[in-house]
Amino acid sequence: MVVATRLARSLSLASATRPTPAAGPFSASRLSFSTTRSPCAPTPDGDNQEGSIADVFSSLGGDAFVPLEPRFASLKQSLWHDGLIESWRSVLSALEERTAEIVERGNKVIPQVSYRDIRDGVPPALAEEIKRVGTVVVHDAVELGEAERWKRELEAYIKRNRDLAKGFPADDPQVWELYNSVQQTQARTHPGVLGTQKALLSLFHTSSPDSPVSVNTPISYYDRLRIRFPGDAIFALGEHIDGGSLERWEDPGFRSCWREILAGGPEPHERHDPWDLSPRLDAKTSLYPSSGQCSVFRMFQGWTALSNTAPGEGTLRVFPDVSLATAYLVLRPLFRPRRGREGKLGFDDWEVDVESTDFPGSVKGKGQELSDKTHPHLRLPETMTSVPRVKPGSSVWWHCDVIHSVESQHLGAEDSSVFYIPAVPLTVPNAHYLAAQRARFAAGTPAPDFPGGEGERRFEGRATVRDTHEGSGSAGRRAIGAERFVVEEGETPGGRRVVEEANRILGFS
Repeated sequence: MVVATRLARSLSLASATRPTPAAGPFSASRLSFSTTRSPCAPTPDGDNQEGSIADVFSSLGGDAFVPLEPRFASLKQSLWHDGLIESWRSVLSALEERTAEIVERGNKVIPQVSYRDIRDGVPPALAEEIKRVGTVVVHDAVELGEAERWKRELEAYIKRNRDLAKGFPADDPQVWELYNSVQQTQARTHPGVLGTQKALLSLFHTSSPDSPVSVNTPISYYDRLRIRFPGDAIFALGEHIDGGSLERWEDPGFRSCWREILAGGPEPHERHDPWDLSPRLDAKTSLYPSSGQCSVFRMFQGWTALSNTAPGEGTLRVFPDVSLATAYLVLRPLFRPRRGREGKLGFDDWEVDVESTDFPGSVKGKGQELSDKTHPHLRLPETMTSVPRVKPGSSVWWHCDVIHSVESQHLGAEDSSVFYIPAVPLTVPNAHYLAAQRARFAAGTPAPDFPGGEGERRFEGRATVRDTHEGSGSAGRRAIGAERFVVEEGETPGGRRVVEEANRILGFS
């Protein structure tokens, strides 16, 4: 049954008809912002081809993994030193213990919290728990009734524009190529969502107060939405990490994030600090052409629920130990199973591999993918853990390095629907992206990181800058680049400079 029929059946409230926005002070033709591209700036308007979420992942799109050029063997050789043997031994030992614990505890390992408990700061004990697991569920930041209303109005928006709306899979979309609906704009700028983002961004720190980043100023990153229907088994998004694949080793800035892991010696996962922002600010996460690779720095990925969703109902799954999984991922290309010992996981069953070009699960221009075949020590079929039950208005957040997936089948009785809304700090590259995103929003076209095309340009009732949430005031308008940023109390010297430069980039100087 096509989605239009499903939407018609489930629809109980239609939005009032809204005219297509005319050009205004934030129209593409009137925006004033710098056109100088930073290393992480998005591609210019028109470079991205039309497409869907399947373009980002080799497995979802049905692409084969292709051999890499000889230079990737040279890259592995440049990373190698004998101290990494002890690192590998230590990580395998820690994984054996930790994976057993994850299997035993299930999703009790994932922390849950009410928004009121983090609104004024994350308590230290909870902060440490989140930092180890890398994932948290936040309840009640958005009132249940408001989230339910967003969903009803969103369904009406899709129904009204069904002849123009696109998604994946094409014949019965579950993930919609929609970025500019009123409901998404309301959710992105909701005071509870902005407050949650600010609380979670505070979990990160910088090695230097001069690091050019402000965690006090969350900005909006326009992403897709999902309405996954019961029985669906097509949107089976496997284990992956967003934000590049080969770039993790190839780009010197990105590689510096793993300096403690690649330094060698025991317990690299204990020395590695995934919450240090400073080395990440120079990382280039998108070195190859792609429709859908994230070019901004998202500290947390996230979604906000529009429906009740429990384990088994098409929800998110995570590997709940960010540091240990990262250490294994970074070391994995440097080792391979000994001939005749494939499938065995002992330290002695593996050997050094710096001759091949293999970077398991890594493809140019795609996200980093993982499986039981490519990364067997993670025991992914057993350890990928479904997040606890959520209700409309709940949100789930995971560190940008967390391995995650979507349950392969939706066995529930109602749809599993979310807005994808991450937590993004203010940096100079992110400000450049925000300026380009603002122009796309005014034009009704897809956000810069995503597949191109006409998007919602001709949609009836798409959002304008006037549709930010009334409860957030200036904070909501700043988040979408529609109002001048201000320096918050306690801002670092580096953060102050970023705020000033962001205002210049956005045309507020």
